[in-house]
This record gives sequence, C-alpha cells and structure tokens, in this order.
Amino acid sequence: MPLLNFRDPALTADSHRNRIRPGILFRSARPFPAANPDTVRELRARDIRTVIDLRGASERSEADWAAAEEAGLRVLWAPLDASAEMAAIRPDALRTPDDLGRFYLALAESTPRAVADAVTAATEPGAILVHCAAGKDRTGLLVALLLDLAGVPADEIADDYARTAEALPRIFAALAGTAGLGALNTKGTATGTGRAPHGALPIPPALLEAPAPAIRTFLGGIRTRHGSTEKFLLGCGVDPEAITAFRAKAATAPEPAVAPEPATAPEPAVAPEPAVAPEPGVAQEPGVAQEPGVAQDSAAAPESDTGPESDTGRAPAVPDSAAPSGL
Repeated sequence: MPLLNFRDPALTADSHRNRIRPGILFRSARPFPAANPDTVRELRARDIRTVIDLRGASERSEADWAAAEEAGLRVLWAPLDASAEMAAIRPDALRTPDDLGRFYLALAESTPRAVADAVTAATEPGAILVHCAAGKDRTGLLVALLLDLAGVPADEIADDYARTAEALPRIFAALAGTAGLGALNTKGTATGTGRAPHGALPIPPALLEAPAPAIRTFLGGIRTRHGSTEKFLLGCGVDPEAITAFRAKAATAPEPAVAPEPATAPEPAVAPEPAVAPEPGVAQEPGVAQEPGVAQDSAAAPESDTGPESDTGRAPAVPDSAAPSGL
C-alpha cells in the first residue's frame, strides 16, 4: 500500500513559494503494513534520505522501515510519546479544536528531547519524511513548528494540517485493521459496539478530526508561553546553528534576474547620395562682335575743352584690367 496522507506541505502551506522551498519536507501516516521496495522507490524519487518516526515504542516495529534502511536511508526514532498525556486527560476533555490545540502544546512541551532531535535531523542533506501513526497529531505539530520557523503564516500552516481530514477514513481503517480491530467510527469506538475496542481508552472526539483552528491555538500557545517558535526550540535543546541551517535549507531560491534586453544597435547612417554632377555647361555662344563704330568725321564734331562729348551720356568703357577683383 502506498503511504497514506503523503504530501509536501510547502505546496499547500506556501502556495506562492516564497517562504519554504518545495521538496525538502514531507509528511505521511505510518507505512501500512511496512515499507516495501515500492515505498523505497517513492522516497528515492523525491530525494528523501531521512525518515523521522515520532511514534512511541509500543506502536512501532523494526520491520516498518527495514527495507528503507537496507536501501541506505536513515530512520530516526524521535518518540513524541503521548501515552502519559492521554492517560492524564478524560476522554471528554478533548472536544473542541481549542482543546486539541492545547493538547498539542502540552505534548510538545513534555517531549523536548524528541522535538530537538527531529528538528536537528531536518537540517540534514536531502529531504525528510515526518510521520507518526496517522500523520495528523504529532506529525501535525512538528510540521507546524518547522513551517513556522521558516516564516509560513499560521493560517496557511493550519490549512495544510486540515488537509489530513481527507485521508482520515482510510487511515482509521488501516490502523484498526493493523491492530486486528474493526474500523473506527466517528465516536472512536469499534463500529456497532458503542464501546472502546478491547477495553482500551475511548478515543476523544477531537482526535478523530483535523480542524484548522487546533493548529492556530497550538502556535498561539507557543508564542504566548515561549515568545516564539525559535525560542521554544532553543529551550528544547536545538542548537542555534541548527535553526540557521534549517532556515537556509528551506529558503526559496531567488527568482532569476531578468536580463535586460540588449540595446538595439543604432542603424548605420545612410550615406548621403552623391551629389549629382552638374551637366557640363553648354558653351556660351561667343558674343557677337560689335560692329566697329563708324569713324566720326572730325570736321563734323569740333573738339571741346572737356573732352569728347557722348551723344548717349554713357561713361567711357573701363579697360578689363581696372575691374575690382572678385566680381
């Protein structure tokens, strides 16, 4: 059977891809019945190199991930064991989403070592897979801490958590079948019996749901009681270097800068058309030689004291050599 409730939270909790890089963090339910070569191929296809198992000792088997370990994947056991918390509360105490969120807060605060080990493992190379039994409660709170550490808004973290509701019917059927029980109904009892199976504690109603407000209450409690997720994790024993390393691993790659369009080369200047040589001038027709004046009869025109008198009043002709230059 393929992994149930398997998904990449970055694809739903960070739809704009600007807080956490897809492909580094996955979540699921436990393998049913155990990981096989198909499961290992599914993990390898996503570069998942570390599996973080949050279940308690009574819930797990060495065979669950034997195939993955044989294939070279690391399986880290970091039990967020809820048995003590479950024994300390009345079944009817977890009825509302806020009740469930406060339960998550108490569980995280009571298992600091496991929280620190899981967060530190999330910094290792390759992707990680986080799971518990259903992949809802313990997985939900740890994934919420990692997403909050990466800067994903609480409402989007809660939306991813709520997606588990779609898989719950199949998960409960698989869990009940694994335990040799009938499928659980919405009251947390064996179908048709009206009582908890095999004398076990009844399952509180809120644990059979995945309401988004539960995660908002959980993260709000972390901020109120510890100041921030980072301060809470430091208090659990996570090294500051591990927090920096996870944020660096989760950081989305910057959008590649758009190269400016190359400047358009100016079009080559169009050479002016060569001046059209004027057509060779038409040789001017030689002036018509003036007919030589008729010699004046000296006898008919006697000389005066001021020089010869002109009949037309024109100035006497100036020789060519006396004309101003440049005209």
